[in-house]
Amino acid sequence: MRYQLVQELAAEFTVEILCLVLEVSRTAYYRYVRGDSYQLTPEKTEYQQLVEQIFNKHKRRYGSRRIKAELQEKGHLLGRHQVRTLMKKAGLQAIQPKSFVPRTTDSKHGRGYWPNLLLGQPLPKAPNLVWVSDITYLPLINGDWAYLATWMDVFSRKVVGWQVGNTMEDELVILPLRRALQLRQPAVGLIIHSDRGGQYVSSELKEVIRLWHIRPSMSRADDPYDNAFAESLWSRLKAELLEGGAFLSVDDAHTEIFDYIEVYYNRERKHSSLGYQSPEQFEQKYYKNLTNSLCR
Repeated sequence: MRYQLVQELAAEFTVEILCLVLEVSRTAYYRYVRGDSYQLTPEKTEYQQLVEQIFNKHKRRYGSRRIKAELQEKGHLLGRHQVRTLMKKAGLQAIQPKSFVPRTTDSKHGRGYWPNLLLGQPLPKAPNLVWVSDITYLPLINGDWAYLATWMDVFSRKVVGWQVGNTMEDELVILPLRRALQLRQPAVGLIIHSDRGGQYVSSELKEVIRLWHIRPSMSRADDPYDNAFAESLWSRLKAELLEGGAFLSVDDAHTEIFDYIEVYYNRERKHSSLGYQSPEQFEQKYYKNLTNSLCR
């Protein structure tokens, strides 16, 4: 238990530093030392261990709602209040993303713009109807920047394509789009939505749009909330992966982003908007229901 570890190391380090590093509450620790802490039953001790295992497995990215959902998935019927209490007793606090801060793209590129096809439209009811894209900056430890572009399916929030590069050239968005199209084979009429960056109106991207019979769409001028799904991804990714830090290099950024998106975000991370399912689970459930309805 973390409190015991603080107690063991207190002769070498200050309690303040130990509690900070181990992410436990000093107040709770001193209660533990005084013997004021509530003694858990064997059953609750087992639950607390499970809570800590899930919390550590997800690298402090899960709060009580998602931990509760994962416990229930494993057959442990704990309520959110119980999970929150166990987390508090163990001094566990999830990473909190920074508030969403709109970032306006420099759209003075002279390439023209697409109309916004998503205004007033309901959310898609199936995969491969609407994909959204954006580019963000990734800080490197030497003070330079790498760049990440993603394409997300709005229906399942699954990142269907992504690319890390050391420049923001057109290929940063075109390469992952081509890969996603080849892999997912969307029907005619797919909407691809982005901000007003010049990469999304390049001649090469226009050729991809023509070949795949895609309907391009763009946010309104100076209104990044039109592309809120992509902005939300950046907020969560940077909070959960970077925590204010930086990558060692472009290659390091690529490796870490691969692990976060392909291994964790798409396949494991539960989204509240998806009923606490991962994007992969949500899509699989959709296709299973679709198959069952066709077989009736």
